[in-house]
Amino acid sequence: MNSIQITETKNTVSVSETTNTVTITEGVAATVELTTVGPQGPAPLGFIFDGSAKVNDSIVYYHSSSGTFKADATTTKLSLVNGGNF
Repeated sequence: MNSIQITETKNTVSVSETTNTVTITEGVAATVELTTVGPQGPAPLGFIFDGSAKVNDSIVYYHSSSGTFKADATTTKLSLVNGGNF
């Protein structure tokens, strides 16, 4: 597992694995991006999300007949504000 240790000394990045080393020299502009390949953890049990029909300002809701959480044009910020049924 990679970890980043930041000290008070500016422009220092330390990565714990010996295969990954980053050196930044003061006065030289540098951009460093650290990523890890692979899954970022399991989805919560029973949480199935369908965002395939999402639109601007979609609001996530639970659709009981399909057993999924959805974000689509059916429930948007505008539909709640203009005559929404609370």
